[in-house]
Amino acid sequence: MTTDQQQEVRTPVEIFLSAQQTVLAAVTDGLPKATLVPDRLEDAASADVGQTPSEVVYTENKLELLHYESLTEHQHRVPILIVYALINRPYILDLQPDRSIVRRLLEAGHDVYLIDWHEPSRLDQHLGLQDYVNRYIDNCVDEVRERSGQDVINLLGYCMGGTPSTMYAALYPEKVNALGLMATGLYFDDTGGVLELWGDEDYYDPRAVTDTFGNVPGEFLAVGFGLMDPVANNVIKYGHLYDRLENEDFVRNFTRMEQWLSDSVDVAGEVYVEFLEDVYQDNLLYENELTIGGEHVDITNVDMPLLQIVGEYDNLVPSEASKQFNDVAGADDVSTLEYPSGHVGLAMSNGAHRDLWPEVAEWFLEHSEQPTFADVIGEGVEQALDVDVETDVAVGDVDEMEVVLADDEGEIARDEVKRDATAIETFFEDELGVEVGLDIGPTGIAVEVETDEGVETTVVEDIGEAIRTEVEEAVEEVAVAASYDLDDVEGIGPTYAERLRSGGLESVSELAVADEAHVAEVAEANEELAGTWIDRARELVGIEESDEGADE
Repeated sequence: MTTDQQQEVRTPVEIFLSAQQTVLAAVTDGLPKATLVPDRLEDAASADVGQTPSEVVYTENKLELLHYESLTEHQHRVPILIVYALINRPYILDLQPDRSIVRRLLEAGHDVYLIDWHEPSRLDQHLGLQDYVNRYIDNCVDEVRERSGQDVINLLGYCMGGTPSTMYAALYPEKVNALGLMATGLYFDDTGGVLELWGDEDYYDPRAVTDTFGNVPGEFLAVGFGLMDPVANNVIKYGHLYDRLENEDFVRNFTRMEQWLSDSVDVAGEVYVEFLEDVYQDNLLYENELTIGGEHVDITNVDMPLLQIVGEYDNLVPSEASKQFNDVAGADDVSTLEYPSGHVGLAMSNGAHRDLWPEVAEWFLEHSEQPTFADVIGEGVEQALDVDVETDVAVGDVDEMEVVLADDEGEIARDEVKRDATAIETFFEDELGVEVGLDIGPTGIAVEVETDEGVETTVVEDIGEAIRTEVEEAVEEVAVAASYDLDDVEGIGPTYAERLRSGGLESVSELAVADEAHVAEVAEANEELAGTWIDRARELVGIEESDEGADE
């Protein structure tokens, strides 16, 4: 491509601004607004997209599986795999830092992966749903499962990517923990969508396109989407841009959005035909009659927790094209978040990132939490003492968990407890006045709760390997702590040890999770010395750093 040709390849925004500059200069004889255009063209050229750091951890044919760098010290165990649409580029989900679905999930402590399909070549024109669902998505899921050490993972399907995600969940329910679907078309029978009308078999034959082009050109699709509302998409929005030329941030945001809209990719011919004929025109997925590679896609197998994220004003995928599926899926746990926005607004509006996506992150967390050390002790305590125990992890705060104890008379205790064995066991023992012990057996974990009236033992069964490993490590940690006495902590002599015991700190475990000011008070020592004792106690029980060190 020559230099002259390169100069001719311009985005719609650049074309519009250049035209506006010419018109304004002629009509207004150089009024101030005309002088803004060169600066705004420079702003438009500097608008970056997809800035959240990631690495490619798996490739197959054209697709790349991205793994995003975490934004929190620890991540929730069950990762989220985003299955992007086959149309356009995935950076709409990471448009800019304050409008990035990827970042919202990372900020909430989730471990995030994303499938970037890239553009198929002419050799890929025969790829169908069998290839995308049973090969590509399944291989990516297995890669994420292996990397995370989890038997099941979460899926979040976006737009056209949500439909094959649903098919995958029906075919491989044993690998999917929870399924989130964003603006996903699943039901097509008089939902009011323009595309449903245009794609009706009475008017449109998708094979006429693929017989001509092989793959469906991205430009063909882009023009179709633009014509759904031609005045708004080609006239009105540029009027809004003109009115706000003074606003540099608005122009950059506008440019990023326009860059994505014009950055279309081709769609493999066969998957396009199968999608249009089987899903759009014949509604086979909703009717539970779809087959892929000769295998029935039984939507009653979609029995994992299901979340529908829909736009109230979405004219591309009307909310009814998504919500109707809730009635036929096999899931008992179904949630719908309907937000007052259009199709793209779900991904990039300020309101959605303020109100909607924290709820989505919370939903995935609530449906991903596996039993923890606290849950095992809690079940034993509930059985032994008839006390209700609830544990919860706040979004983004994966280092602590809230533990609530209550009985028939009301709440006994509520606190944020550090997620380590010593702190959790100490909390239960201090608040309930009991001694807790654990033993690992072949069928589960035995929880022994010792009170003044004796010992009550409960066997907690149906736990996975992850929680078994956690409990094994926790038992070892607590056992190590129990093998030390306060006098074994360097710097604590008999006098200080006796003062600490009198103040209720009878073990190294309790000292390790104690408050520095409280230790100083009961030992009649300064806080610096108390902090040194706590650090040494934490080293003995295997806790890497003190709370003070963590804050630093």
